[in-house]
Amino acid sequence: MVGRTETFGSATTLPGLEIFEDDKSEPDTRPLVSVVAPLYNEASTVAELYAQVQSALDGFRWELVYVDDGSTDDSYARLGELHAAHSNVRVVRHRRNFGKAAALSAGFAVTRGEVVVTIDADLQDDPAEIPRLLAKLNEGYDLVSGWKCTRRDPFARRLFSKVYNGTTALVTGVRLHDMNCGLKAYRAEVLQNVRLYGDMHRFVPVLAHHLGFRTAEIPVNHRPRVAGKSRYGFERYTRGLFDLLTVAYLGRYRYRPLHFFGGIGLLLSTVGSVVLLYLTAIKIGGAAIGGRPLLMLGVVFLVVGVQFFSLGLVGELLTSQHEERAADRARNRSHVREALL
Repeated sequence: MVGRTETFGSATTLPGLEIFEDDKSEPDTRPLVSVVAPLYNEASTVAELYAQVQSALDGFRWELVYVDDGSTDDSYARLGELHAAHSNVRVVRHRRNFGKAAALSAGFAVTRGEVVVTIDADLQDDPAEIPRLLAKLNEGYDLVSGWKCTRRDPFARRLFSKVYNGTTALVTGVRLHDMNCGLKAYRAEVLQNVRLYGDMHRFVPVLAHHLGFRTAEIPVNHRPRVAGKSRYGFERYTRGLFDLLTVAYLGRYRYRPLHFFGGIGLLLSTVGSVVLLYLTAIKIGGAAIGGRPLLMLGVVFLVVGVQFFSLGLVGELLTSQHEERAADRARNRSHVREALL
């Protein structure tokens, strides 16, 4: 995750961003809840989203962080008007469309609340559900995800989503009905430890679970689309398959790569060795083996198995060096007696 920044002027040093913000609040007036709303060409809904969040969070100290992910309509102009009219509106703008994960990371980087809520800006997510997410969070959870149990989307999208969520639960062991629901609530420390890149925003509950955070899920209201159009296509699920494999691998084998690659290498090497021993035995018995495809198969299995095992050793070497550097940084910090930062 991008490091948290407390004060900005009209621009920031984060790459690809512009920020509208006047952060003059004292620490005791900082918001309790930060709502992050990524958007792309949602000019017609941004004002209504603010009104609905305001109604839902009446009585809370809150802020609404809009992240304009390179919109080509007049979304940014509308956001500028909202920022000028409301002191708790903050706006981050990307130079171009970088994707939802980058938009969320940019929003998380400027939040000030103890709790962060994410919501899509197209009004399909119902802001009235936010207090219920916060109440569930107060039961001792670190992340609460919404579940669009009655989903107002086309049948094909609902079908693909059901298959996707079932596969994700099977592979990762995190049993959520709706992994990619845009409506989620997080304790701030979750987002300080989870790094988003690519399309990893879909798997934040899995990443948080692997780090030891407690996750929960509650049913939420999902509304029909009133403006704009969905930008998700079939290719999203194709990319999601590769992201799922990445998350599953990092969660289980990030700190022990030899257990993964070594296991595959051992299996292939064993099969190759058995095949070659068999061919050696029949060769001693007088049979010709030079033209047998089984000979090539045995050699390939043995060589590829050794390569997988070697890849696991290289992974262990890289992991150990990374951990040593992290330990060195920790020791260096422990030598510091006093610092003015």
